[in-house]
Amino acid sequence: MSQQMRQRRGQPLFILNEDTERTRGKDAQSSNITAGKAVAESVRTTLGPRGMDKMLVSDSGDVVITNDGATILQKMDIEHPAAQMIVEVAETQEEEVGDGTTTASVLAGQLLAQAEDLVEDDIHPTTIVEGYREAARLALEAIDEVTLTDELDDELLAAVAETSMTGKGTGDIDAAALAETIVAAVQQVRSDDGVDRDAITIRTQRGAGASATELVQGVISEEEPLNDDMPTRVDDASVAVLDLDLEVREAEIDAEYDITNVDQLNAAIEAEEAELRGYAESIAEADVDVAFVTGDVDDLVASYLAKEGVLAFDSVDDDEASSIARATGARTVGTLNDFEADDLGNAEVVRVESFGDDDLAFIEGGAAAETVTVFARGGTEHVADELERALEDALDVVTAALDAGGVVPGAGATEVAISDHIRTSVASVQGRKQLAIEAYADAIDVLPRTLAENTGMDPIDALVELRSVHDAEGRAGLISQGQSGDVGDPVEYGILDPAAVKREAVESATEAATMIARIDDVISAE
Repeated sequence: MSQQMRQRRGQPLFILNEDTERTRGKDAQSSNITAGKAVAESVRTTLGPRGMDKMLVSDSGDVVITNDGATILQKMDIEHPAAQMIVEVAETQEEEVGDGTTTASVLAGQLLAQAEDLVEDDIHPTTIVEGYREAARLALEAIDEVTLTDELDDELLAAVAETSMTGKGTGDIDAAALAETIVAAVQQVRSDDGVDRDAITIRTQRGAGASATELVQGVISEEEPLNDDMPTRVDDASVAVLDLDLEVREAEIDAEYDITNVDQLNAAIEAEEAELRGYAESIAEADVDVAFVTGDVDDLVASYLAKEGVLAFDSVDDDEASSIARATGARTVGTLNDFEADDLGNAEVVRVESFGDDDLAFIEGGAAAETVTVFARGGTEHVADELERALEDALDVVTAALDAGGVVPGAGATEVAISDHIRTSVASVQGRKQLAIEAYADAIDVLPRTLAENTGMDPIDALVELRSVHDAEGRAGLISQGQSGDVGDPVEYGILDPAAVKREAVESATEAATMIARIDDVISAE
């Protein structure tokens, strides 16, 4: 062995492999903080309604154009472990509440920047962590104080949806029109138990402007009819969902059949045809208008079904079959032996439409449908993809507003209130921890400053005016107007965010920043 685990006289004790790299003390802290800040800075210019887009190009030449923070950080090839922790902040934010990923990432980066200055001033990382945690508690208090007590009616929910989509790629339609579609989708699947977010699907299709986006009260399937002679539209349709194969059954044991003449061959063929015809007759006799089959369907069965006027699809995905069953009220059937009328569902209409080279089946269950689909259109693939991301965020924030604690003023007003509350409360804190709490407030201030910068305003002047109006009127945000912006009450302009988005951003950013700030030794080996 080149390295010995026991110490010899006059020789040093080697514990780590000779290829191991180790960074300690302030060098380790500086490296980690610098990496975290760099990641946060990469998405900072995308914040707000006037935020800019990023073009991400993969090694294979695939291009993504977006200003969605989660997508940007996910697509970036980030190797530094501390930088990866900022990416995890965005991922957590996206998973928990579906929006606010840029806010959380920028806040985490600024908390690290403030921590770096505190370390340079000989403030111990443990003191910084204690101060940050106390400041986060105060921030959550401030969010609770500014949460609106108004009932979350459709108008307020539409404002939340519109706010989340403003500044994102929505093609040739403004966010207000899309917001109405989003609210209608959420209300369709809302019950006393909350919003069933999984019951809402977004389906994108190129070939038209975003203004052609519509809400389908049901499911859209990419499967095509099994036979060209089948109908392409069925009104008031009885729907069957079949989890089986409609083919000649295979023997469960290996067997050979000795056929010695043509009559025997014809008899075997007729037996197979009779079996296949029996499948079609069972379906037709049950008064099925439309059948969705998860397995394979023999061509002869498809032909028989077409003659009976039945519209049928095969190889339907299990999840899609489940959604169709929920949309129509059908029961999934595993055998035709016990097939009954009670197993059928109903759809107001099942229609097949062509979009270029693609055929899509629309299964619309009407007002009673338990699943809905937002059918998003885009003139190009990039437009359709970015529109889908915007709609996903809007659906998530409306759901969060309803299920996780109401709404707060947007446009930076909540951040101004948080900063003010922290600074007002910090006077009662003793010792150096007070410096860390004040630094947390400074980090929060970067969010409205960035909004102002991206809106075309002077960030320092805007922050001063925001504080002044907040002190005088209790609420102040940055309202984008034309090529610049003004300070006003965001609630009056319908600019609202879910309180859950702000809470999650504070909690996840604080957790990541404190974890990185406490690291004073980085050991890496090849």
